[in-house]
Amino acid sequence: MKIILKKKYGQHILTNKKIIKKIISFINPKYYQIMVEIGPGLGALTFPIIKYNKNLSIIEIDKHFVNILKKNKILINANINIILNNILDFNFLVLAKKYKKRIRIFGSLPYNISIEVIFYLFRYLKNIKDMHFIMQKEVVNRLIAYPGRKNYGCLSIITQLFCKIRSLMEIKASNFFPKPKIMSNMVYIRPYINNPYNLNNIFFLKKIVKQAFSMRRKILRNSLINLFSEEELDYLGIDYKIRAENVSISEYCQLANWLELNNKRL
Repeated sequence: MKIILKKKYGQHILTNKKIIKKIISFINPKYYQIMVEIGPGLGALTFPIIKYNKNLSIIEIDKHFVNILKKNKILINANINIILNNILDFNFLVLAKKYKKRIRIFGSLPYNISIEVIFYLFRYLKNIKDMHFIMQKEVVNRLIAYPGRKNYGCLSIITQLFCKIRSLMEIKASNFFPKPKIMSNMVYIRPYINNPYNLNNIFFLKKIVKQAFSMRRKILRNSLINLFSEEELDYLGIDYKIRAENVSISEYCQLANWLELNNKRL
């Protein structure tokens, strides 16, 4: 069967077996766990995973790839659940309820929708044990950034608010076919069971963060002038002379809780 890679799906196939082996070791699948792979493509990660775990569902948007996978004897014999669907339409509660376990998710995410996929999965954090993704290096740098770094922003804050996250390894473009124009990273994301941040309502946090970073060169006294007075920032122990990228997640949560308490401005 002829293999056709579609640009609209951002399809890049991992070809380096040493890199694949290292990825599998990072994921460290156990036979009793419930695994879900996003965008298996032709099964570069799928086939090595099923040596350790056959409780596997794979979700693929490309009908051409699904047809190839469904005809593969190894996958047929392993009874792998092959699902033709757009990941952004898939209801993960179905799997969580079916197996009565939190699921582990992994895969190589299409570069053009990687952030969208991450935020979509946040709807199901209570049902997810952990996630291992291959993504563009630039996005991973933003996910793991901490205050004071140029990459620190809305994406860093919202992700780290809900999850522990770390970069595992860099993957060069030469390890894919076709060769992408950007570098990739493998990232580990684990939802908090006991969230370390005291936040009452994410609506207020999103509002503050979005406004602060839309004027990131301004100090807080100016960027948040319609939300907080200089006196309020002082009272909360937050330096009004710093910029958005120097405010910690805990401080943003503190601001959000105060704004909710005094939400007559909204």
